[in-house]
Parts: sequence; C-alpha cells; structure tokens
Amino acid sequence: MELNRDQVLALAPDASSAKAATGLLADGKWDTLGADARALWGECKGSGAKPYQVQVELGALASRCSCPSRKFPCKHGLALMLMYAQGNPRFASASAPPDWVTQWLVSRQERSAKKEAAAASPSRSNPRRRFMARPSSPRGRRRAAPDRHPVRDEGHRDFRQGWGAGGDVIKSASGPPGPSWGTSA
Repeated sequence: MELNRDQVLALAPDASSAKAATGLLADGKWDTLGADARALWGECKGSGAKPYQVQVELGALASRCSCPSRKFPCKHGLALMLMYAQGNPRFASASAPPDWVTQWLVSRQERSAKKEAAAASPSRSNPRRRFMARPSSPRGRRRAAPDRHPVRDEGHRDFRQGWGAGGDVIKSASGPPGPSWGTSA
C-alpha cells in the first residue's frame, strides 16, 4: 500500500501529535524497522529502558504501540507511517515480522471475524434489546416510554376503555365504592 505524508498527517488526533511525530523521524531513534504486505513495525527508543514496540496494519491503517499515550495513533505510530511514506530504505531490507507483530495481526483478524459473524447472525440478538436501551434525557425517556412497555401499556389502555365488550364494568360503577368495599363475604 502506498502512503503519502498528507494521508498520514490526516490520521493525527491533534496538531501536537503530528509535530511530535516529525521529531521522531531520525533514523537513530529506531532500533528496528520492518514492513511486509500487511504491516509496518518498529522499535522506537523512548524514555524507558525498553524501546516502544510500534506496529501498523496497512489495510486499515490501524496502529498499536506499547507507549503509555492515550492518543490513537500515537506519535510513534505516526512517525512509523511517515518514515514508510518517505521511503526509508530500512523498510526494504526487512525479514519476516517479529512474533509481537504476528500475534497482533492474528488477534485483529480474529476480532474482525467474530464481529462479522455476530452481525450476520440475527438469532443471537437479544429480542428485549430495544426495551433495555434508555434515552439519555428525561424528555426522551418520556417520549420513548410507550414503546418500552407495550404489554403494560396495553393493559392501561384496556383499563381506560373499560373491561369487557362495552366497558360495562367501569361504566356500571356509579361513584365511590360502598361500605362493603374491602371486606370479605
């Protein structure tokens, strides 16, 4: 897959990540670099004793890094893609991917297959799911309430309209209950 600088910088979560990534383009910052048809990988020297393991899946441009950053992609993933886009010659001499890259690619493929299987199988969906979803605002909950409890609402509708064929139970009552209300016979 061909990458260019603009494509890579468009993936940056913010301007500071893009700027920090350009600071990591020096060849001396990277212990190893590699690429094959599916992925890029490298080990970038960081502040710790062990270098950060960085990998990018080329098909989805998804990345993973062992750094503590919460940004995706992090500056290391962006730098790895930028170096590849610039045609760094160290990518051409790569051998087979390391185990940590292969394991990550396999786990991504397995997760993708599970998602596809779940989406294709309607029998696994929960029929009560629409009743479990809850709108975020009170106004939305009031608006959605009749939909959430159809059996209960059907009973309320019957009560309001009166039981029986002509509503004779409710219509025959002519005021409050009498003195025998609540006593057993």
